[in-house]
Amino acid sequence: MKNIKWEEIGISNDFMFGKVMRDPDLCRELLERILETEIDHVEYPEEQKTIDLRADARSVRLDVYVKDDKNTVYDIEMQVTGTRELPRRSRYYQGMIDLDLIEKGESYWKLNDSYVIFICTFDMFGLNRRRYTFENRCREENGLRLDDGTHKIFLNAAGTKDEVNEDLKAFLSYVAGQQSENPFVRKVDAAVRRARDNEEWRREFMTLLMRDQENIEKGRTEGKMDTLLSLVKEGLLSITDAARKAGMELSEFERVYKNYHG
Repeated sequence: MKNIKWEEIGISNDFMFGKVMRDPDLCRELLERILETEIDHVEYPEEQKTIDLRADARSVRLDVYVKDDKNTVYDIEMQVTGTRELPRRSRYYQGMIDLDLIEKGESYWKLNDSYVIFICTFDMFGLNRRRYTFENRCREENGLRLDDGTHKIFLNAAGTKDEVNEDLKAFLSYVAGQQSENPFVRKVDAAVRRARDNEEWRREFMTLLMRDQENIEKGRTEGKMDTLLSLVKEGLLSITDAARKAGMELSEFERVYKNYHG
């Protein structure tokens, strides 16, 4: 079992990321650097927003969910576990967000523009880019966009290609564990340090770790947890299927996998 200390976790920890991004100004500044556009303000950052529409559907728990002054909604996820199903998970998140945005019978025009953004510590697509942006376009007609208002962005903290702005480049390096004198990164780092001093958040984090350990021990007692973790590591089982077999929420199983496997 990895010995994780609250005093040492950084921005790449999804729990810490969610807490730090509760600051609407800091969240707005991060989005401005990712999208390279000005945003007047963001409203009601929701830490770990849960979308649970039906009893028989998989619920979605989002790290950071915000809306800007133009009613564009953003889901920002910190992702340290490399999994080949991430593109399809982004599709599922997008669909669940859409279903959460409008009521039955409402016009589709009421669907907000939306972004699903994954900040990854690994290269999802193996092309060494810092940023991969996906929108729906016509294959037969060059330049024709579907214009459905959906965008998916995968940021790669390990990448070296792309002329992204200096703040985003420095932030991604910071996610990868490198310190920087960049003013924006220093602001984020100061927020991380303040978060570490928050006793309530420390207790919440330790409670989650204890729950993870209980799940590990329960799984070992039933003789399946180590097997599931190994299958995921070897690429023989998706992390989503492993979570389902373990009877755990996806976010909980991901945290177990990240914190206790290897």
